Amino acid sequence: MNFIQFKNKIEDFKGKKLGGLAAQFKLAPELRLHFNEDKIKAKKPRKAAVLALFYPNKQNQTTFLLTERARYKGTHSAQISFPGGKYDKEDINLQATAIRETFEEVGVKPNKINVIRELTSVYIPPSNFLATPFLSFTEKQPVFAKNYEVENTIEVQLEDLLDDASLTTKAVQTSYMGKTEVPCFRLNNYIVWGATAMMLSEIKELLKH
Repeated sequence: MNFIQFKNKIEDFKGKKLGGLAAQFKLAPELRLHFNEDKIKAKKPRKAAVLALFYPNKQNQTTFLLTERARYKGTHSAQISFPGGKYDKEDINLQATAIRETFEEVGVKPNKINVIRELTSVYIPPSNFLATPFLSFTEKQPVFAKNYEVENTIEVQLEDLLDDASLTTKAVQTSYMGKTEVPCFRLNNYIVWGATAMMLSEIKELLKH
């Protein structure tokens, strides 16, 4: 999809009903399926927000940004995610959190970001965060400047996400989960699973039709 086509559909994206948990759960690890709304509330999760940022590449094809997290002694070391992070009391709302964190992590200036809409929040059991994604775009391809939290920026064409051939499963093992087969996307030869895959599953449904 070229970027002009993407922009022409933005009003449709704003008004379309979200797929919600039904869309997200297509790519949810089994661990996540055990948490219903009551269990999540009981956990009193911390708030976080991420930005699903779309933009034109040099060929004017619609592209979005993922990041490979830096390696550290923590739950989400080296995982693939959207830029974002935890809510700060100085943020006026979660949208502000997503925009601030994106600037801090990859250097995209807040005044260049156009937010289309809020998407369905995703509960992340290992770190007890409730992360809210925001669908957004910039008019031009950003020049990324990553900070210490980001190992690599990953630019993915929207067409690859929309292609069902990108769906697969893979056995993964983490500090909090034994070796388990999980549904995932394979994008640019990176395996994207967990909360980010759940968010992408909803985005895919929203943008596909």
